Amino acid sequence: MPVLPEEVVAALAGELPDEHDGWFVDGTCGAGGHTRSLLEAAPGVRVLALDQDPDALDLARTNLAVFGDRVRLRRARLSQLARTIRKERIGRPLGVLFDLGVCSLHLDRPERGFSFLADGPLDMRMDPDRPRTAADIVNTWDESDLADLFYFEGGESGARRIARAIVEARRRTPFQRTGGLAEIVSRATGRAGGRTHPATRTFQALRRAVNEEGDELLGGLAAADHWLADGGRLAVISFHSGEDRAVKHFLQRGGREERWDILTRKPLTASRTEVRGNRRARSALLRAAERLRGRPHQSKGGGES
Repeated sequence: MPVLPEEVVAALAGELPDEHDGWFVDGTCGAGGHTRSLLEAAPGVRVLALDQDPDALDLARTNLAVFGDRVRLRRARLSQLARTIRKERIGRPLGVLFDLGVCSLHLDRPERGFSFLADGPLDMRMDPDRPRTAADIVNTWDESDLADLFYFEGGESGARRIARAIVEARRRTPFQRTGGLAEIVSRATGRAGGRTHPATRTFQALRRAVNEEGDELLGGLAAADHWLADGGRLAVISFHSGEDRAVKHFLQRGGREERWDILTRKPLTASRTEVRGNRRARSALLRAAERLRGRPHQSKGGGES
């Protein structure tokens, strides 16, 4: 179920006439929920829908089959966005959307290794072709690097205790399963029984490191800045304070340089009604901006025109 679907449509397509044609890019299409919303709201447009996860693309292909050639599905990471737009020859898109972080497709399948609630292999790769898994990080990084990861990428106040417990435990047996790691983290924090599972922040930090989510986001933002049409719009949904801060600073810098008109001075959040129907929406933050007409496009990292 997509989060903030009405807000996304309003941000990207709210002012387009029904007959307007052109392309949107959904850089993280998942099961295709946001892509469907855009195609339904703007009957004249097409969507280049991208995802790095082949399982997600298979599901999206089924869910979006009714739209025929109005949707084009391709496998790509955010850092490959510029290359993919150029390769697909769609010109400058009218809008670009990023819905960051993990989705139910990952959390609901223990074999993907994202969940601390169900035992599975300690993997966490959104793109299965990535060479490094969460097990590689947990079993090979030194204690100080693990502590920094858990603190800076997960906001985990008990980062040093958790890192120390992991290093001690892996001397006996290397970590291979999510259940074993979640148990060690719970013991180290002593926070079992609270509203938030004690392994939440640790698993978040590992997932971000495995998938290089910070670097991927910066690559995607640069590509959007370079490729968006004049008057085109960018919308980014984040669930992590560091991601939201990166998007905010990127748009603020572009605003000072007169490349962006920021449409959301504060991020939009989900209504109580939406949160009741979709718990993932409770921490969603949406920021949007419009590419100013006649202003130079960012070239660094954005690919070729």
